[in-house]
Amino acid sequence: MAFSGIPHDAIVFYEQLEADNSKAFWEANRDRFKQVVRGPAEALADELGGYGDFHLFRPHNDLRFSKNKPPYKTHQGAYTESEGGAGFYFHISAQGLMCGTGYYSMAKDQLERFRAAVDAEHTGREVAAIVDALAAKKYSVGAIDELKTAPRGFPKDHPRIALIRRKGLMVSKDFGAPKWIHTKQAASKIRQTWDGADELNAWLDAHVGPSTLEPDGFFA
Repeated sequence: MAFSGIPHDAIVFYEQLEADNSKAFWEANRDRFKQVVRGPAEALADELGGYGDFHLFRPHNDLRFSKNKPPYKTHQGAYTESEGGAGFYFHISAQGLMCGTGYYSMAKDQLERFRAAVDAEHTGREVAAIVDALAAKKYSVGAIDELKTAPRGFPKDHPRIALIRRKGLMVSKDFGAPKWIHTKQAASKIRQTWDGADELNAWLDAHVGPSTLEPDGFFA
Protein backbone atom coordinates (compact mmCIF):
# COMPACT_ATOMS: atom_id res chain seq x y z
CA MET A 1 0.00 0.00 0.00
CA ALA A 2 1.13 3.56 -0.69
CA PHE A 3 2.17 5.64 2.30
CA SER A 4 -0.45 8.25 3.22
CA GLY A 5 0.62 9.10 6.76
CA ILE A 6 0.68 7.59 10.24
CA PRO A 7 -2.86 7.00 11.51
CA HIS A 8 -3.89 8.79 14.68
CA ASP A 9 -4.91 5.41 16.06
CA ALA A 10 -1.26 4.28 15.92
CA ILE A 11 -0.50 6.88 18.59
CA VAL A 12 -3.53 5.82 20.62
CA PHE A 13 -2.54 2.16 20.28
CA TYR A 14 0.85 2.81 21.86
CA GLU A 15 -0.63 5.00 24.59
CA GLN A 16 -2.87 2.08 25.51
CA LEU A 17 -0.05 -0.45 25.25
CA GLU A 18 2.08 1.63 27.63
CA ALA A 19 -0.82 1.54 30.09
CA ASP A 20 -1.48 -2.20 29.65
CA ASN A 21 1.55 -4.04 28.31
CA SER A 22 -0.02 -7.48 28.64
CA LYS A 23 -0.63 -10.51 26.47
CA ALA A 24 -4.37 -10.01 26.93
CA PHE A 25 -4.24 -6.48 25.46
CA TRP A 26 -1.95 -7.60 22.65
CA GLU A 27 -4.09 -10.54 21.61
CA ALA A 28 -7.21 -8.37 21.65
CA ASN A 29 -5.49 -5.74 19.47
CA ARG A 30 -3.24 -7.84 17.22
CA ASP A 31 -5.21 -7.11 14.04
CA ARG A 32 -5.44 -3.44 14.97
CA PHE A 33 -1.63 -3.31 15.35
CA LYS A 34 -1.20 -4.76 11.87
CA GLN A 35 -3.63 -2.26 10.38
CA VAL A 36 -2.70 1.02 12.08
CA VAL A 37 0.98 0.47 12.97
CA ARG A 38 2.72 -2.28 11.02
CA GLY A 39 1.06 -1.58 7.67
CA PRO A 40 1.78 2.17 7.68
CA ALA A 41 5.35 1.56 8.93
CA GLU A 42 5.96 -0.85 6.06
CA ALA A 43 4.51 1.67 3.61
CA LEU A 44 6.75 4.41 5.05
CA ALA A 45 9.78 2.14 4.74
CA ASP A 46 8.88 1.50 1.09
CA GLU A 47 8.48 5.24 0.52
CA LEU A 48 11.99 5.76 1.94
CA GLY A 49 13.44 2.83 0.01
CA GLY A 50 16.01 5.04 -1.70
CA TYR A 51 18.07 4.85 1.50
CA GLY A 52 18.14 1.04 1.46
CA ASP A 53 16.05 -2.00 2.30
CA PHE A 54 14.57 -1.45 5.74
CA HIS A 55 14.33 -4.05 8.47
CA LEU A 56 11.21 -3.61 10.60
CA PHE A 57 11.75 -4.72 14.17
CA ARG A 58 9.47 -7.32 15.66
CA PRO A 59 7.00 -6.11 18.28
CA HIS A 60 8.03 -8.57 20.99
CA ASN A 61 10.84 -7.89 23.45
CA ASP A 62 13.49 -10.55 23.95
CA LEU A 63 12.87 -11.68 27.54
CA ARG A 64 15.51 -14.43 27.65
CA PHE A 65 18.12 -12.31 29.42
CA SER A 66 15.93 -9.75 31.19
CA LYS A 67 12.80 -10.68 33.09
CA ASN A 68 12.11 -7.04 33.96
CA LYS A 69 11.26 -5.98 30.40
CA PRO A 70 7.62 -5.68 29.34
CA PRO A 71 6.62 -8.35 26.79
CA TYR A 72 5.93 -5.87 23.96
CA LYS A 73 7.94 -2.97 22.57
CA THR A 74 6.28 0.42 22.92
CA HIS A 75 7.42 1.61 19.50
CA GLN A 76 7.66 0.28 15.95
CA GLY A 77 11.15 0.85 14.59
CA ALA A 78 12.72 0.39 11.16
CA TYR A 79 16.40 0.48 10.16
CA THR A 80 18.62 0.30 7.11
CA GLU A 81 22.32 0.80 6.52
CA SER A 82 24.07 2.37 3.54
CA GLU A 83 26.96 0.67 1.76
CA GLY A 84 29.26 3.23 3.37
CA GLY A 85 28.14 2.20 6.86
CA ALA A 86 25.77 4.99 7.95
CA GLY A 87 22.47 3.86 9.42
CA PHE A 88 18.99 5.33 8.93
CA TYR A 89 16.26 4.78 11.50
CA PHE A 90 12.70 5.85 12.29
CA HIS A 91 10.10 4.80 14.80
CA ILE A 92 6.47 5.37 15.72
CA SER A 93 5.42 5.50 19.37
CA ALA A 94 2.93 7.08 21.76
CA GLN A 95 5.06 10.23 21.55
CA GLY A 96 4.75 10.37 17.76
CA LEU A 97 7.48 10.12 15.13
CA MET A 98 11.25 10.07 15.58
CA CYS A 99 14.09 9.56 13.11
CA GLY A 100 17.87 9.43 13.30
CA THR A 101 20.96 8.73 11.24
CA GLY A 102 24.65 8.02 11.76
CA TYR A 103 26.55 5.33 13.68
CA TYR A 104 24.42 4.61 16.73
CA SER A 105 26.61 1.80 18.06
CA MET A 106 30.20 1.21 17.00
CA ALA A 107 32.01 -2.10 17.13
CA LYS A 108 35.50 -2.26 18.64
CA ASP A 109 37.31 -1.71 15.34
CA GLN A 110 35.02 1.18 14.43
CA LEU A 111 35.60 2.83 17.80
CA GLU A 112 39.35 2.64 17.31
CA ARG A 113 39.10 4.35 13.92
CA PHE A 114 36.59 6.90 15.20
CA ARG A 115 38.67 7.94 18.20
CA ALA A 116 41.82 8.18 16.12
CA ALA A 117 40.05 10.45 13.61
CA VAL A 118 38.55 12.62 16.36
CA ASP A 119 41.94 12.85 18.04
CA ALA A 120 43.70 13.94 14.84
CA GLU A 121 43.73 17.73 14.54
CA HIS A 122 42.31 18.17 11.03
CA THR A 123 39.67 15.44 11.00
CA GLY A 124 38.81 16.05 14.65
CA ARG A 125 38.15 19.75 14.17
CA GLU A 126 36.14 18.90 11.07
CA VAL A 127 33.73 16.52 12.79
CA ALA A 128 33.40 18.76 15.84
CA ALA A 129 32.33 21.63 13.58
CA ILE A 130 29.83 19.38 11.77
CA VAL A 131 28.30 18.22 15.05
CA ASP A 132 28.09 21.77 16.41
CA ALA A 133 26.36 22.95 13.24
CA LEU A 134 23.79 20.15 13.43
CA ALA A 135 23.13 20.86 17.11
CA ALA A 136 22.48 24.50 16.16
CA LYS A 137 19.87 23.23 13.68
CA LYS A 138 18.02 21.49 16.53
CA TYR A 139 19.36 17.98 15.95
CA SER A 140 19.91 15.89 19.08
CA VAL A 141 23.38 14.34 19.18
CA GLY A 142 23.57 10.88 20.72
CA ALA A 143 24.95 7.34 20.77
CA ILE A 144 24.14 4.00 22.32
CA ASP A 145 26.30 4.95 25.32
CA GLU A 146 29.36 6.92 26.39
CA LEU A 147 32.17 6.50 28.88
CA LYS A 148 32.10 8.50 32.08
CA THR A 149 35.75 9.38 31.68
CA ALA A 150 38.40 9.40 28.97
CA PRO A 151 39.20 6.04 27.34
CA ARG A 152 42.69 4.65 27.88
CA GLY A 153 45.32 6.60 26.01
CA PHE A 154 43.42 9.90 25.85
CA PRO A 155 43.82 12.83 28.26
CA LYS A 156 40.77 13.92 30.23
CA ASP A 157 41.29 17.49 29.07
CA HIS A 158 41.37 16.61 25.34
CA PRO A 159 39.59 19.44 23.45
CA ARG A 160 37.21 16.90 21.88
CA ILE A 161 36.86 14.52 24.82
CA ALA A 162 33.05 14.71 24.68
CA LEU A 163 33.16 13.08 21.26
CA ILE A 164 35.95 10.64 22.14
CA ARG A 165 33.94 9.29 25.10
CA ARG A 166 31.05 8.32 22.85
CA LYS A 167 30.53 4.71 21.73
CA GLY A 168 28.82 5.89 18.57
CA LEU A 169 27.76 9.12 16.89
CA MET A 170 24.33 9.83 15.49
CA VAL A 171 21.88 12.69 15.23
CA SER A 172 18.11 12.58 15.54
CA LYS A 173 14.92 14.58 15.69
CA ASP A 174 11.84 13.83 17.78
CA PHE A 175 8.97 15.35 15.85
CA GLY A 176 6.27 14.49 18.37
CA ALA A 177 2.76 14.14 16.98
CA PRO A 178 1.88 17.25 14.94
CA LYS A 179 -0.93 16.92 12.42
CA TRP A 180 1.43 16.50 9.49
CA ILE A 181 2.63 13.06 10.65
CA HIS A 182 -0.81 11.81 9.59
CA THR A 183 -0.05 12.85 6.00
CA LYS A 184 2.51 12.08 3.30
CA GLN A 185 4.55 14.98 4.67
CA ALA A 186 5.95 12.62 7.32
CA ALA A 187 8.16 10.96 4.69
CA SER A 188 9.37 14.36 3.44
CA LYS A 189 10.30 15.48 6.97
CA ILE A 190 12.32 12.32 7.52
CA ARG A 191 14.13 12.79 4.21
CA GLN A 192 14.95 16.39 5.09
CA THR A 193 16.33 15.29 8.45
CA TRP A 194 18.49 12.52 7.02
CA ASP A 195 19.71 14.59 4.08
CA GLY A 196 20.53 17.45 6.45
CA ALA A 197 23.05 15.14 8.14
CA ASP A 198 24.78 14.11 4.90
CA GLU A 199 28.02 15.84 5.90
CA LEU A 200 28.21 13.91 9.16
CA ASN A 201 27.51 10.59 7.46
CA ALA A 202 30.11 11.33 4.78
CA TRP A 203 32.70 11.99 7.51
CA LEU A 204 31.77 8.82 9.38
CA ASP A 205 31.79 6.69 6.23
CA ALA A 206 35.21 8.09 5.24
CA HIS A 207 36.91 7.77 8.63
CA VAL A 208 35.05 4.91 10.35
CA GLY A 209 33.15 2.77 7.84
CA PRO A 210 31.53 -0.63 8.42
CA SER A 211 32.91 -3.05 10.98
CA THR A 212 34.82 -6.09 9.78
CA LEU A 213 34.01 -7.96 13.00
CA GLU A 214 31.13 -10.38 13.48
CA PRO A 215 28.03 -8.38 14.53
CA ASP A 216 26.87 -8.87 18.11
CA GLY A 217 23.83 -6.62 18.07
CA PHE A 218 21.51 -4.50 16.00
CA PHE A 219 20.12 -0.98 16.10
CA ALA A 220 17.11 -1.15 18.40
